[in-house]
Amino acid sequence: MSTLSIAADDVSGSKDHPLLSRFTGATIGSYSYSQFDEALLPNQPIATESRAKTLTLEGQVTRIGYIISGDKSTLEVERNYLEALQRGGFQTLFHCAKDDQCGGDFQSFVINSGKVAPLGTITASFGGAHRSILAGLTRPTGDVYVFLHIMDDSSSNHRTLVYEEVVEQVPMKSGQVQVLDAGALQKGLARNGKVALYGIYFDTDQAQIKPESATQLEAMAKLLNTNPSLNVFIVGHTDNQGPFAHNLELSQKRAEAVVQALTGTYHVAPARLTPKGVASLSPVASNSEDAGRAQNRRVELVQQ
Repeated sequence: MSTLSIAADDVSGSKDHPLLSRFTGATIGSYSYSQFDEALLPNQPIATESRAKTLTLEGQVTRIGYIISGDKSTLEVERNYLEALQRGGFQTLFHCAKDDQCGGDFQSFVINSGKVAPLGTITASFGGAHRSILAGLTRPTGDVYVFLHIMDDSSSNHRTLVYEEVVEQVPMKSGQVQVLDAGALQKGLARNGKVALYGIYFDTDQAQIKPESATQLEAMAKLLNTNPSLNVFIVGHTDNQGPFAHNLELSQKRAEAVVQALTGTYHVAPARLTPKGVASLSPVASNSEDAGRAQNRRVELVQQ
């Protein structure tokens, strides 16, 4: 469907997705790729950001921010993308133009919420002539979805911006993280005074513990119940995506959820556990890449 293109002004390490070429003359202003991640793609109008509903997908995720200089209207850009997607066998799943079709909070949700386009993708001011497309393609190797948000940059009279997100549904490579048993937890505390737990799972931006966390919680409870003098902090950590104040609250709620599970289900005395959320204040890896952000999203057991 496309020939890979690289321009001199593209950000380092970026390239077009092999399924969809750029609009003629566009340059890449932002780029990220994840081998496996979650993506939230708007598939209906959004009148109120707090009530936004999206298509939630998992797989290989490519996010590209294009800059088109010159007097190209959002309509011209949109029509060219629609034609290209149709030629490639994609079916249009959702299509809207401007606030009256997309909803008053649609553009803010895409650009500013941090749930669709990464925050700080390209610095711009909202223009009124925005348009969006969600299209899907069925393949034996896994379905593909393309989301496009096209907007005029009101801070510049000669610039159109395109945010493109391509999600290829592929299975996650499993077995890369092992749940720490009670013995490993005890050794980690003895060696470092703390231990990171990657076997506690939450949905994106949520504080409810997922059922698959049970094995890790059982190991924590066994450690605490066999060491009655051990008191610990349960510390919630996030990456740096989204507003800090929101992440601070989220990390605190996640820490409290772990404490509630240990005290309620596993009968650990509440006085032995202190929940604390620190958001992104203590990263263990760079937040500039998906792999690093995944390491930073964690719960830690810290000896008091």
